[in-house]
Amino acid sequence: MITRELAVKGAFEFTPQQHGDDRGVFMEWFKIADLTAAIGHPLELAQANLSVSRAGTLRGIHFADVPPGQAKYVTCPAGAVLDVIVDIRLGSPTFGAVDAVLLDSVDRRAVYLAEGLGHGFLALEDNSTLTYLCSTGYNPGGEHGIHPLDPALKLPWPEGMEFTLSGKDEAAPTLAQAQASGLLPSYEVCMAYEESLRHRGH
Repeated sequence: MITRELAVKGAFEFTPQQHGDDRGVFMEWFKIADLTAAIGHPLELAQANLSVSRAGTLRGIHFADVPPGQAKYVTCPAGAVLDVIVDIRLGSPTFGAVDAVLLDSVDRRAVYLAEGLGHGFLALEDNSTLTYLCSTGYNPGGEHGIHPLDPALKLPWPEGMEFTLSGKDEAAPTLAQAQASGLLPSYEVCMAYEESLRHRGH
């Protein structure tokens, strides 16, 4: 497993070693030791999600209140998506920073994003399938969104593609509106929560 830290602090890319022969392919797509070495604490698993999207489906930018937030480990076993992570933590030294990773069934990369980061993706092929390992369960009252086409985010969506958004994502506020409404997580609170995870069980 090759680990690479992304431009957004608290986000990492993982590329597995694939073993293929005439029967197919085998790999370890998640290794707790590699993830723990990168983030400094184990990932507590509370829920696993799966989404299937047709080409042009744009989901996000989603985030959750911290604490407890929701850390995610995301991979794409079928199809291809452009996965985007945004630093929306107020006070962060990389506030507003964006990184994007192509998740597909070729390189079979995965991304990890810490609590408090914004996450979204664009399906590049029909039946693009994403699986998420999540640190906490679904908490509808504590989950929020930012409009994925907010020009202030400068997200690297490909040009000339027609996007399909859910009604909820279409109605999501811009980054500036979310900030003015007090929705954005605090970097200081996120760091304190991460520190508590490092000491949990010690």
